[in-house]
Amino acid sequence: MVTVGLAFISALVGWSATAALAAYAQRRPGVASVGWLVAALGTTVGLSAGVVGAMFDFGGATFRILHIGISLLGPLYMAWGAFEYGVRSPRGRFTSRLFLSAFTIVPLVVLSIDRVGTSFGDSYPALGEHYDLIPRSLVNVAQVLVAVLLVTALVAVARRDSVNRGTDLSVLGLVALSVLLSVLVGRLGLGAWGALLMLGAVSALWGAAAMAARPRRDPYDDGYDDYEGYEDYGDADEDLDDDLLEEPVRRKRREADPYDDYYDGPPVRQAPPAKLRGVITIYTLADGRGAGFDRLADAVVAQVSHREPDTLLFACHTVPSAPLQRIVYAIYRDELAQEEHEQQPHVLEFSRLSTQHVVATNVIELSLSGAAASDGLTAMLMPR
Repeated sequence: MVTVGLAFISALVGWSATAALAAYAQRRPGVASVGWLVAALGTTVGLSAGVVGAMFDFGGATFRILHIGISLLGPLYMAWGAFEYGVRSPRGRFTSRLFLSAFTIVPLVVLSIDRVGTSFGDSYPALGEHYDLIPRSLVNVAQVLVAVLLVTALVAVARRDSVNRGTDLSVLGLVALSVLLSVLVGRLGLGAWGALLMLGAVSALWGAAAMAARPRRDPYDDGYDDYEGYEDYGDADEDLDDDLLEEPVRRKRREADPYDDYYDGPPVRQAPPAKLRGVITIYTLADGRGAGFDRLADAVVAQVSHREPDTLLFACHTVPSAPLQRIVYAIYRDELAQEEHEQQPHVLEFSRLSTQHVVATNVIELSLSGAAASDGLTAMLMPR
């Protein structure tokens, strides 16, 4: 009776988590959130079959559904969602999707039709006790892929210099815990303890998705709105009061002149044109992702305009002849200005959020050899 109660609670929490993950996926759409939603749905369907098996003893159908959910689909899609969340390489993501397709279709078919043992009880049965060699081997290989995806995602996030690295590592840690518990129950069964551990697995996945969907704040924010996926920055120029237009405090540049500390400002100098740095970034977007990317681009352009005086020009262009391309053009005062721009929280946040809209990126770095521009060009494009 204890096993039945715990199995029912696990399935109930699983359906609640699935509904919550569906809401998170709608609020902050992305490949990772869809992967976790599929994992939650597969795991919960398996746990629902576990409730029936705990009440009336397991049979071939309930055994298959349970392990397709908790041994195959759940861990596989949790790990793939973690990989999509932590890894930014388009080539790596494409490769992971190929492996995901192969290790979803083939093991799913084999687990659904391969013969199973006939001696079951009312507790969670271990996968290896009732499946033959081929389905066991396929599940083992799929779980090796799960481990590779998780480790790759953790390493990628740990090596990334981001203000949100701690949060991202926490998200991936919860996903890894959920995968570990699910694989453990699938391999060992564990009776009533298995139902209890699966309750922990769905709770950990729910917590990871909730943490990933939480809006991230800019630590330099002095009164601007929350990022909230950058949706609220469309009217930034109209909503800012005069007192908010004051530049935030920044660290002194390495070339800062002590003259600045005693007079109203630095002496007027003509900087050598060769110091200027430029970068052209060409983004290729996924189908239907143009509007979402444009909202992110408008938000980061507004942030750069108000917070980065040494970024002399930062503009995003559409391409009429190629609707799925966007070109971002930036000119920096010097190499240090470029480095500071790339470390800004709003730029890092743009890089993280834009990955869900982008399928390919091409970066071209420039050094100025000659230029001519109207005096009002920068003021028109980037009003301070």
